[in-house]
Amino acid sequence: MLSEKTIEIIKQITPAVAAHADTITCKFYQRMFAGNPEVKAYFNQAHQQSGQQPAALAGAVCAYFANIDNLAALGPEVELIAQKHCSLGVQPEHYPIVGKHLLDAIKDVMGEAATEDILAAVGEAYGLLADICIGREGEIYDHLESQPGGWNGRRTFLLDRKVRESDLVTSFYFKPADGAALPNYLPGQYITVFIDHPKTPTSPRNYSLSDAPGNDHFRISVKRESAAQADTPDGLISTYLHDYLETGDRIDLGPPCGEFTIDPTAPPSRPIVFVAGGIGVTPLLSMAKSLVAANASVPITFIQAAKNGNVHAMGDELRALGNDTDSITTRIIFDEPCSGDVESGKCDDVGLVDKVYLAQHTSALEADYYFCGPKPFMIAVESALTELGVEASRRHCEFFGPKQPVVAP
Repeated sequence: MLSEKTIEIIKQITPAVAAHADTITCKFYQRMFAGNPEVKAYFNQAHQQSGQQPAALAGAVCAYFANIDNLAALGPEVELIAQKHCSLGVQPEHYPIVGKHLLDAIKDVMGEAATEDILAAVGEAYGLLADICIGREGEIYDHLESQPGGWNGRRTFLLDRKVRESDLVTSFYFKPADGAALPNYLPGQYITVFIDHPKTPTSPRNYSLSDAPGNDHFRISVKRESAAQADTPDGLISTYLHDYLETGDRIDLGPPCGEFTIDPTAPPSRPIVFVAGGIGVTPLLSMAKSLVAANASVPITFIQAAKNGNVHAMGDELRALGNDTDSITTRIIFDEPCSGDVESGKCDDVGLVDKVYLAQHTSALEADYYFCGPKPFMIAVESALTELGVEASRRHCEFFGPKQPVVAP
């Protein structure tokens, strides 16, 4: 437990820290990568350059300080962090490194305002959070290793096959190189891909498992990421997987992790609505297939949005799922259909997923919603659900990359 003095100090400095949070976290990463370059292996440098990672850390620091006397409210945040850390292999000895550079960054930015009492309070608060995370991560590591077929760290797999899903998306099927069993996992979880890139060293990447558990393979469906700007490179790992990884090649994977999940063994009590934008279909498809396989008794609606038929991935698989059972209704909507998309039945609707569309095709006031996709798409869905009166507790979403707010700036 934190001392009363520490809690009071943290409350007092929270507004000042929030006002300078982005500057503090940028300075923190600069100091940490310079002082302890070995930890760069755990961080996606593209997210550093885009500012997403510092912004996500700033949000987490502000949330922690704002709830310093109500740490139970941070349970979901801690779980997200712990699952991500376990997917990458973060260990307890890494936490003092982070703590040192965080305090140094606060001193750099706040100057004389960062008194000894303030730094001591921040250090105590960080120490408690570190202990909470380390404890939860220890539980996750124990579970990952002790379950049938489980492991921690890296395990070698073989690429069994590649399947082209669209102009941008390819599915990769992996089987263990040792022929041993695979662990079970919760639909919605991701695995970690470790690549020793031939030209540019880079961090591991997380990719959602896009198939239901219980198969003899892991499947991920990867979008080829193009350069965000003219002077930046295409996605290193997605390009490598698409262009260089071939059937029979060996690759190291980390075990399934992640907190954005559905447990098909716990029957849902309310209708379920999945809303997917682009490559956000991957964790949601795993969830939907698992619920159907478990004979879920509630109605399931799956809405998939894409630009057009050329870039639409997993559509045939989704339609087949809808045709195989009466428990799931599928709708595919394109916002910029190509010539012939509508006439050939590649989509059911043309337009955007907004309040009117969701009200028309879902049981808004009764359902639990799971949505995933690009940030603008997720902001639009979140806004529509808010306008429809869907309770926050019934809205669940997943970000690919650092967590970001799903509200319009």
